[in-house]
Amino acid sequence: MRVENVHIDSLGVVLLEWASAEDAVAAGLVEKETVEANGLTGTHIAGDTPAVDMAVSAARTALDRSKLDPDEITTHVHSAVHYQGPQGSYPPGYILRELGLADTSSLYLRQGCNGMLGGLEVAIGQLTGAAGHTAALLTSAENFSGPDVNRWKGYGQGYFLSDGAAAVLLSAEQGFARVRSLHAGILPELEKWHRGDGPLLLTGDEHTDDMAERATRFTETELPLSETLEKLTYFNLGIVQRALVDADLNAADLAKVVPINMDGRIIEYSVMLPLGLPMEKSAWDFGRAVGHVGGADVFITLEHLVRTREVGPGDHVLLISQGPGWICTACVVTVTDLPAWAV
Repeated sequence: MRVENVHIDSLGVVLLEWASAEDAVAAGLVEKETVEANGLTGTHIAGDTPAVDMAVSAARTALDRSKLDPDEITTHVHSAVHYQGPQGSYPPGYILRELGLADTSSLYLRQGCNGMLGGLEVAIGQLTGAAGHTAALLTSAENFSGPDVNRWKGYGQGYFLSDGAAAVLLSAEQGFARVRSLHAGILPELEKWHRGDGPLLLTGDEHTDDMAERATRFTETELPLSETLEKLTYFNLGIVQRALVDADLNAADLAKVVPINMDGRIIEYSVMLPLGLPMEKSAWDFGRAVGHVGGADVFITLEHLVRTREVGPGDHVLLISQGPGWICTACVVTVTDLPAWAV
């Protein structure tokens, strides 16, 4: 969809202690061959800092950087992949209480690693549609330090899971970047790739396996990996092309492409080469050291690009993320000004 009157007013990011992949190899947490193949150099570990507290910190940074009055924020979307609080709790309520934001609607989005761009899609509708909101807050945060997930192997060999958070303040009136377009879609024929073949009703007798095991079993019994990757590559490319058309741009017009943080080979062969762009135009050199912070990746990277002035006024940036389902969202933003927090 073509987007008008939606601006990124400010961004906030939280990334705590960095852990190198080299040290993880030495500690026996991941194989040396995996690190040499995927090109990833490290991740961030938050220890006992809850994900929702990192979301609050990132939001406070975004608020401190903004000229908006907090009272102008009347809608909030939080997204997450991993644990955010006890079953039955509502993490967005915790975040808003800690921030002291009242008279605000809030949604909790579960779209996996596509969550933050999914939240942007929802917020665009709220800012431009019948709701008539003038400012929106997006948050996402992850802490993968729990015993039920392996940050070095749990998502397969193409990802190192990372702890951190991002927050985005959107405005209908002002900002340093303009949202030009956003397009999203789902390829449900691949949903079993991540779901696996286990029961859909919990009985207490389930065998628990991680997503990497389920994905491997799918490609061994349902659809070969080569065909799976071909299907999702064509699908993702169609989503990206629609976003570019709606923004009145070609791939050659892009200053940077910002994918989720994963194996560089996947980015090159499923994103950059189909667009006819070199890897140098991707933000992988930064993302390879950050690790995969769920849906927050794209805005963590965008904040880095703007803060370090790797992109500036007039630059067009493509944000692209995916999640189980198989879902994909692509968004084009144009930097219109350098914010005061750009160094």
